[in-house]
Amino acid sequence: MQIETSLTGPFPRPEALVAATRDLDRGRTGAAEVDALRRRTEEEILALERRLGFSPVTGGFLGWPDLFRPLAETWRGFTVGPLTRWFETNTFFRQPVLHHPPERVPGAFAALLPAAPRGSGLPTKALLPGPYTFAGLLDNRSGETREALVHRLGRLLAEETAELVAAGYAEVEFPEPLLVVRPPEGPRAESVLAAYRAIAEGAGAARTSVWTYFADATPSLKLLGRLPVTSVGIDLSETEPESLRALPERRALGLGVLDPRTSLAEDPREVARIVRELESKLSPPRIVLGPGGPLDLLPYGTAVGKLESLAAARQLLAPGAVA
Repeated sequence: MQIETSLTGPFPRPEALVAATRDLDRGRTGAAEVDALRRRTEEEILALERRLGFSPVTGGFLGWPDLFRPLAETWRGFTVGPLTRWFETNTFFRQPVLHHPPERVPGAFAALLPAAPRGSGLPTKALLPGPYTFAGLLDNRSGETREALVHRLGRLLAEETAELVAAGYAEVEFPEPLLVVRPPEGPRAESVLAAYRAIAEGAGAARTSVWTYFADATPSLKLLGRLPVTSVGIDLSETEPESLRALPERRALGLGVLDPRTSLAEDPREVARIVRELESKLSPPRIVLGPGGPLDLLPYGTAVGKLESLAAARQLLAPGAVA
């Protein structure tokens, strides 16, 4: 059984970077100074990922104000709308407003990804919003139906995926909280499958992963099991591990074993116990341990401590380790 650890979404920014960004907004510092600090912090996160044995690495996506902004600001057809609450959290995103069918600008999105991992020689992971969540949370004024929009976004995301894979990314991850918060049915579910079939074609031999969080995944497991992706991630703070029997055994399994809603660090021994039980019942070819949702809900130091717990759990699960 192969067990990996990896970040599953943006990492929190340290207070110094938050303060510098605030100073930039108020005209007290320059964009070059903030960009330099962000790049140094991405190097620190990359060093943390390397030290903890995470793979693939990400660099933290510190330059992203929210999950959708990189596409809303680089694809044609969008404007950036009002602050909107990010599910049932105390964080917010700028809702993308779609005025006409979107068009991507080749190379524009890739330029916003952290530079540090690309030069590290390590396998790297890129992040793109899942087409269903993207379509469901934007303000659609384009005239397209939700189903048609999910399908169109899937084709565009497939083009982005192909470009990222050609640039050397080993994996592309698609956060899809809306798949479990508001599970699609009927034609809408079929549009999700069509979107991911296009993405799978764009990815070729590279890995693709869907991560779900913020709700119990049990009602969505049948659909998740049909998605043509390499792995499916489930937030175990919302979903009972026993229900995961519904997923196909051939599918690599992502386990969200870190709870981003609490500052309390997880016990590595308890994480290892849960993984062993699931391994014995499900026998997936590969398990990926990660946060159940984006850790940017937490302070920087707290998130670092949680990642250290995750690495300790992986070591307890290594062959020959003492239980």
